[in-house]
Amino acid sequence: MRQDVIAPWAEVVPDAPFPMTIAQMQALPDDTWQYELVEGRLVWMPGSGNKASAIAANLIIALGSFIRSRKLGRVTGADGEYDLTPVGASLETALIPDVAFVRAGRLEPLRSKEANAIPHLAPDLVAEVASPSQSKPAMAAKARLYLAAGVKLVWMIWPDAEQVDVWRPGSDVPVATLTTANQLDGLDILPGFTRPVSDLFTE
Repeated sequence: MRQDVIAPWAEVVPDAPFPMTIAQMQALPDDTWQYELVEGRLVWMPGSGNKASAIAANLIIALGSFIRSRKLGRVTGADGEYDLTPVGASLETALIPDVAFVRAGRLEPLRSKEANAIPHLAPDLVAEVASPSQSKPAMAAKARLYLAAGVKLVWMIWPDAEQVDVWRPGSDVPVATLTTANQLDGLDILPGFTRPVSDLFTE
């Protein structure tokens, strides 16, 4: 996979118009690729595979049961896109976290027509499950982009190592790397949420 400095976790789509808008990206035909937009440049990624998908699903189930019973907000999966374009920027950015949490009151109600639109906001928490082709430096660049956009907590999950890098605003490197001996903690973003890291990687 050829990687570009602007989005090293993905591949720039050859011959895609630049700059592209989010509306243009939404109008692309449905195919097997996952598209993101980074400063007006269209990038794509193949599916992460069954293992990564199962790990993301484990996290969605754990977060969802905690969040929904307490009416804390909404959890989205790998189809949930977010417009992270800075206010006043001419080049648009939209990313699709594998898992995201947005606090209650920040999104339009699910039953509203407006809920179909890509929200122009940064989730409170984002989790990405790295695919075998994605490196630590590449995913670090994505974590930093999320934090710069306003995300408060990023979990970067590494399936083969069974580790989770924890990223917070104000740090250019992970503030912690969790192993299966540790607990995943929602900290001040989801107070009270804890889960053994090992649960992510087991049936």
